[in-house]
Amino acid sequence: MICPACRHENPEASKFCLGCGAGLELHCRHCEAELPAGSSFCNQCGGAQADDTQAAAGDSAPEHSPHDYTPKHIADKILSQKSAMEGERKQVSVLFADVKSSLDLQQDLDPEEWHGIMDRFFQILADSIHRFEGTVNQYTGDGIMALFGAPIAHEDHAQRACYAALHLSDALREYARELRRERGLDFLTRMGINSGEVVVGRIGDDLRMDYTAQGQIVGLAARMESLAEPGTIYLTAATAERVKGFFELEDLGEFKVKGITDPVPVFELAGVGALRTRFDASRSRGLTHFVGRTSEIGLLESALEAAKRGKGRAVGIVANAGVGKSRLCFEFTEHCRATGVAVLQASGVAHGKNIPLLPILEIFRAYFGIDDRDDPQGAREKVAGRLLLIDEDFRDFLPLVFDFLGIPDPDLPAPAIDAAGRQRRLVAIMRSLIERGNPGGFVILIEDLHWVDSASDAFVAEYVDAICGGPGLLVLNFRPEYRADWMNKTWYQQLPLEPLGPDEIREMLDHLLGNDPTVAGLAD
Repeated sequence: MICPACRHENPEASKFCLGCGAGLELHCRHCEAELPAGSSFCNQCGGAQADDTQAAAGDSAPEHSPHDYTPKHIADKILSQKSAMEGERKQVSVLFADVKSSLDLQQDLDPEEWHGIMDRFFQILADSIHRFEGTVNQYTGDGIMALFGAPIAHEDHAQRACYAALHLSDALREYARELRRERGLDFLTRMGINSGEVVVGRIGDDLRMDYTAQGQIVGLAARMESLAEPGTIYLTAATAERVKGFFELEDLGEFKVKGITDPVPVFELAGVGALRTRFDASRSRGLTHFVGRTSEIGLLESALEAAKRGKGRAVGIVANAGVGKSRLCFEFTEHCRATGVAVLQASGVAHGKNIPLLPILEIFRAYFGIDDRDDPQGAREKVAGRLLLIDEDFRDFLPLVFDFLGIPDPDLPAPAIDAAGRQRRLVAIMRSLIERGNPGGFVILIEDLHWVDSASDAFVAEYVDAICGGPGLLVLNFRPEYRADWMNKTWYQQLPLEPLGPDEIREMLDHLLGNDPTVAGLAD
């Protein structure tokens, strides 16, 4: 008996899946009558029993293994480490996605035509999953099961699953429009996500993985998918707790879920939230008293004063995770803003190596005041207004900037130049814009440089060259493993950040704990 949720093969007499814990009772998809395992038709109403979560009969849907779509570098990494992973406990997020009522959709289509539609669907799914370093574990006929956090471990696995789901939602919405326009199909998809601990079982050469789920982790993710309305993404409370603040969530209340005794809280993933980094989350909870770092703040202030005199500088703050790079940068940039110095900032994110120019686009969008509420026309008006207000000569650069920001003007196509030439022009535009608008000095901050993609890395290298001789200070922070050729420039200074000393830790603890007699000795 094949589990419709996770595709695990079970003995015929099973009532619950050995792989995910989901209930295996078969009910007619038309009249809900209980049926024996393996039934192709209902003995009460005669209805066909091919289910939405199972492959359609025959060869009407494409058959794939995870190896078909997994990028080679990810596949090689999994296969080379699989012996160490097998039997290991992992914290993961499981994502299920499928096509709603796929059997009805394919009835009027030639099998080859349906095969092509589904093949494109699976490619869209795989591309979005791999973009955020997840892995497609199983194909379920008209959908997939994807994992984040295993076999490649990620501490932000729940966030990656949600980012992937939102990216998928946009891509599938566009695909659905195309199918509706060209074939008259209502191609509706739904997704579900759950998070928790699993034990990695056998990993096959085709990358299929078996898991022993703790607390029905996999099965509950499948239940979220089956509950979801077409076009929506449902999360369990376990996932919602891990991503709150980073994403907009709608509390849908408690649902009765088959196979689980107590009602299950369900949330809908509505969009990206206000938080982007762990430091953002810390700020939202309230920061501790800032202690120490006097010499480091002094060095940054000296570099800024030199930049204001036309001696542009780049300063790299290097330290291991958790030492305080982001807090130091926050205190410095808050001081800059308080004294009237313009600050533009961006941050690399853990999943950013597969997203081209993410921090660089963030800086450009911040400069022009573009946000998610702006449509392309409104965004172009903001860009043109800012550029032409500074200098009418910037008009010739509008097509290039529009194209770079992903808001191209159909009437003003971007010039056909190679990537290196395009990058040099954009760096020159950026420098000219910021320097003209802030002759008294400015700061550009890029955090977590160790997570940026290669295109952003190249852009940073160009900007380090460009900042020399101007009124700007470029501040970068990163972990020790990050290396770059521009670190040899004479106008670059590296600032190693050491952990706080005993006296500074004492001061911070005293501020946190206070001096009530009941906490005497607790700081020690």
